[in-house]
Amino acid sequence: MIPVSKRLREARAPLITAILAAIGLMAIGREASAVDLTGNAAIGTDYVWRGTTQTQGDPTVQAGVKVAGESGLYASIWASNVEFAPETRASSELDFTVGWTKALNDDWTVDVNAVRYQYPSTTVDLDWTELNGTITYRSHYWLSLGYSSEALGYDADGTYALLGAKLPVTDTFRFEAAVGHYFLDDAVVAKDGYSHGLVSAVWAFKAPFEARLTAHATDSNAKTIFGDDVAGSRVEAALQASF
Repeated sequence: MIPVSKRLREARAPLITAILAAIGLMAIGREASAVDLTGNAAIGTDYVWRGTTQTQGDPTVQAGVKVAGESGLYASIWASNVEFAPETRASSELDFTVGWTKALNDDWTVDVNAVRYQYPSTTVDLDWTELNGTITYRSHYWLSLGYSSEALGYDADGTYALLGAKLPVTDTFRFEAAVGHYFLDDAVVAKDGYSHGLVSAVWAFKAPFEARLTAHATDSNAKTIFGDDVAGSRVEAALQASF
């Protein structure tokens, strides 16, 4: 028998997605004359999220679209292929985001949003929602915090913290680096969380294209939680475009 909490989550998932998308698009629609529509697309050798591969090290194709208004309200949809454990039959991920961003002054910018992670092709319930906040200093340094009561699709709390920096070298070349820690319920994932880090070299060789090479590493806790094939050290390359 499926637990009551699981059945409730399965029933509310489509509703939550619809509500998030509707609220964002309706609010932005009120200022339709000032709507800004942007998008992005990428192909890569791997899809690494918070230090762990989401495609078992296989290539990925990703794309997204975002609509934003002058007030700072925005909504977006982003999609990627994924590959989890065979029994989940996971093959795709859709992220629905509704948020608000504002420049506090010349130096500081704040962004708050809600993200619904959905995996429409799965045979089990992997969908979950996360609340996030990011503060950015001079467009080069940022601190992000995320919280969910159903982290990674479990009925358990998870808090994620990320500190990052963008380090320009020339007008077309830069480095990016970040370190993160995911605080997780050890009763669910056997460890109380894990840490990871990344370093990227980014070459904006011709607008709107960028080439990116990223080295990732996690601690041993991540290997215990996800397995050696998913966590650990890996390198990925990607070609991306923004429009």
